[in-house]
Amino acid sequence: MSALSRMREDIAAARRRDPAARSALEIAALYPGLHAVWAHRAWHGLWRRGLRFPARLGSQLTRCLTGIEIHPAARIGRRLFIDHGMGVVIGETAEIGDDVMMYHGVTLGGRTRDAGKRHPTLEDGVAVGAGAKILGPVRVGARSVIGANAVVTRDSPPDSVLVGMPAKARPRDADESVKALLSAPDYSI
Repeated sequence: MSALSRMREDIAAARRRDPAARSALEIAALYPGLHAVWAHRAWHGLWRRGLRFPARLGSQLTRCLTGIEIHPAARIGRRLFIDHGMGVVIGETAEIGDDVMMYHGVTLGGRTRDAGKRHPTLEDGVAVGAGAKILGPVRVGARSVIGANAVVTRDSPPDSVLVGMPAKARPRDADESVKALLSAPDYSI
């Protein structure tokens, strides 16, 4: 898939997920979450080619411009949408599947200085509420929803709802929409 096709796909994903989006031009020009993801693709390419310093330098420049810090080694799937974005941190060994959505203040962080896998894996279709912290090499199952300000430190199965400090997982009911879960006062702390 060409870079332009991926950018169009990202814009369409933002338009589907953000009711405030009015046009593709507005999204492309004014959404820092998209800018951070697009820049990450360039820095990740440099990282994979062994150009570590330029990749890190570029990611820090992107952080200054967008308020979103994505390590160039992080692996990100298609159609990631970061809404608002300020304060998002995605660590070096983080892995993000396709169709993931996250809000401002989210951290995919580590809990150890040891080498190897230190950051979370979010499977396809995960939604992460504002201020949530997912820490360590945990795996969040596909289509799960993490409530605002939750602190996730353990693996969770697919189709879970995770809330609290530390977050506790419960099965997600088939009729519970992501939008309803992320806006319900019961799922924020």
